[in-house]
Amino acid sequence: MKKDRINILGVGFDPITMKKAVDKAFGYLESEKPKMIFTANPEIVMAATESNAFMEIMNKGDLVVADGIGVVIGSKILKKPLPERVAGYDLVQNLFAKMKNTEHTAYFFGAAPGIAEKARKKMNKQYPGLKVVGSHDGYFDEAEEKKIIEEIQALKPSLLLVGLGAPKQEQWINANKDSLNVKLCIGVGGSFDVMSGTLKRAPKIFIKLGLEWFYRLISQPTRIKRMMKLPLFLLVVFKRRKEFR
Repeated sequence: MKKDRINILGVGFDPITMKKAVDKAFGYLESEKPKMIFTANPEIVMAATESNAFMEIMNKGDLVVADGIGVVIGSKILKKPLPERVAGYDLVQNLFAKMKNTEHTAYFFGAAPGIAEKARKKMNKQYPGLKVVGSHDGYFDEAEEKKIIEEIQALKPSLLLVGLGAPKQEQWINANKDSLNVKLCIGVGGSFDVMSGTLKRAPKIFIKLGLEWFYRLISQPTRIKRMMKLPLFLLVVFKRRKEFR
């Protein structure tokens, strides 16, 4: 784990603002070696505590940001407060704004059939001058995966967004980044659903108040089992706070 990171249950988070994260991500598009950005929420941190292999991958990220407000609250419990939440969706949107009208290109990989392609068309329209050069859904077998990798290699996008859900997306990025001909890979979870318009994001007031999780719960009650990871995460952080101070 990098020395300047804030250790939350074993996962190291970069103490960074949104603006600095976007600038760093944009800088990665010029890097010689492929970079990885992971956006971690309490659910991902809890998954990492249950798997040493996944924990190791998370800590190999070149930039690890607090995607969930629960992580920020956890950092305050440890008296090592992160500056702010850096939501993965917003990080990517801000990065698109910097990428438009440059030579940098992007590729969308993940989500249900048709979603990534719909997101590609919408983002190209929303950010005139942005070049999203290809897409593929997240449903594939070994043979299809080989074709996906070959397509990405041929297109050589600067940015690869992988939305396969955690921990699969982080594992896939870590395993394949060196052979993809890309500069930066970001794990984006369900962001393609929002980019495509398939799923509506929380109103700004919910986001500002740190209640995006609550909006998701009331709009998707089936997520309640996943949402229970948030109070469990905070409880574990509180119980183990002396270990990480």
